[in-house]
Amino acid sequence: MIIGVPKEIKKEEYRVGMTPFGADELKKDGHTILIETGAGEGSGFSDDEYLKADADIVDRRTVFNKSDLIVKVKEPLPPEFDLIVEGQAIFAYLHLSPNPELTGLLLRKKVTSLGYETLEKDGTLPLLTPMSEIAGRMAPLMGAYFLQKIHGGEGILPTGAIGVKPAHALILGAGVVGSNAARVSIGIGMETSVMNRGIERLQRLDEVFSGRIRTLPLTEYNIREEIRNADIVVGAVLVPGGRTPILIMRDMLKTMKKGAVIVDVSVDQGGSVETSRATSHDNPVYEVDGIIHYAVANMPGAYPRTSTLALTNATLPYIKEMARRGIEDAVGGDAVIMSSLNTYRGHIVHKALAESIGATYKGIGEITR
Repeated sequence: MIIGVPKEIKKEEYRVGMTPFGADELKKDGHTILIETGAGEGSGFSDDEYLKADADIVDRRTVFNKSDLIVKVKEPLPPEFDLIVEGQAIFAYLHLSPNPELTGLLLRKKVTSLGYETLEKDGTLPLLTPMSEIAGRMAPLMGAYFLQKIHGGEGILPTGAIGVKPAHALILGAGVVGSNAARVSIGIGMETSVMNRGIERLQRLDEVFSGRIRTLPLTEYNIREEIRNADIVVGAVLVPGGRTPILIMRDMLKTMKKGAVIVDVSVDQGGSVETSRATSHDNPVYEVDGIIHYAVANMPGAYPRTSTLALTNATLPYIKEMARRGIEDAVGGDAVIMSSLNTYRGHIVHKALAESIGATYKGIGEITR
């Protein structure tokens, strides 16, 4: 198989879809690896390192034109749309639910689109987990930074001081993002509350952190009550393949402390805050009703070396399996890889995605028979 890795063009996205180690592993299996010139530089991987792995360094158009499978980090952007070949396969973080333009293109070009964020194995999301860990650990740190008065925040030191209470962090969601946010929040000394719809995850967090967090059911009533005292709020809720539910309405902002910070980690799936809109690392925040919003859609891109290594560790086994079996056989015969399918032969084949955008869903069996 010919596997192509283009350079990411999303603003301030320094990650790359594959490390030289990954390229070397696939090359040893007999596959051809096309790496766009300079694709790995942002993560500290030179073209020479890819050449040593026996990959081919080529221009951008060649990567797209020649490859059976495109391996990316982030979803294709409009400047890449014309480069995508009809019937091609793309493996990346797609987040199609809030992106009708890209969804329409993938359907028109009959692209086999496989989303890292929807691949499920044993009830987990193994390709989302490493980036969610990083984003979760970043969230309290970003919130703490923007609590500084010079950045428009309250001017509260998150750790507190002798005789002075620490800041209060409210985390909505107890999955991978939420639990990692709680770990860092507690670690830097903040009072920490976590809400979740399922009680089992809250029980687990209570055990892991030995009662150092407050746990509450995720309800509108509890959010309205707790948000009044929060200095940092982390939106950490995920619906695999679907749009994130809006949990914080605009009217709630007026009840918050002026200069409090919301870090909406779920913004790449539409966001959990009514007033969220995606931002970038060079302009990460904006203010609404006196509340600072941090809504960077590619948070782990700020730490690309760590993120790229973690991502390739997670994705490589699935890339190897698709390359070994061929795309058609892999998506039709491997239940785990099939779970990552979003679009296939011009149809939406992920139920949550179809429901979130009001489109028709077709099972892969209906298409192939």
